[in-house]
Amino acid sequence: MNHQLDRLLAAYCAPTLAGIKPASLASCNRAEYPDLPEQLQTYRQAFAARGIRFDILCACRGRFLLLAYHHGQLTRCLSDRRAQHVLAQFGYPAGAPLRVLLDKLRARIAAQQDFPHEIGLFLGYPVEDVVGFIRHAGRGCKLCGYWKVYGDAEAASRLFDRLSRVCQAVKRRVEQGETLLDVFAAA
Repeated sequence: MNHQLDRLLAAYCAPTLAGIKPASLASCNRAEYPDLPEQLQTYRQAFAARGIRFDILCACRGRFLLLAYHHGQLTRCLSDRRAQHVLAQFGYPAGAPLRVLLDKLRARIAAQQDFPHEIGLFLGYPVEDVVGFIRHAGRGCKLCGYWKVYGDAEAASRLFDRLSRVCQAVKRRVEQGETLLDVFAAA
């Protein structure tokens, strides 16, 4: 296992690895993780039984954009009628399997300077928050935490606290020398 990669995944992907959030993103500097695609094989094998997958969404010149996701949870999120409606506005095929939706997201990331705003749906953000962010161009939110909240700020605040506690607990254990496989009993 790569302790440096464990630290990065603990910091950015712990809620997904713990089953609390359907997906998480981590930006990996290519200079620090030049062999990331090969390193991910160990994680893919270790977490496969739990439905967790690791996909590189973008292999840009300076970085890899890594998506860690729970296949079943993310499929359910993106199958929501309201999420499907938003995705259709950006050219995603209605009712398409997750792999097709991820391929479309990859293409949109490659074609744009900024992140496509619908990426929030892939990260499990509430539909009303993603729509609010798009509609208000990121301004006028009720709360700003892991994402900008335009809907239920109280529920989001509780979730943000929970996500933070999980990240801190996992980071602490990894800093004490455990691997992510130890922490999540994936070995």
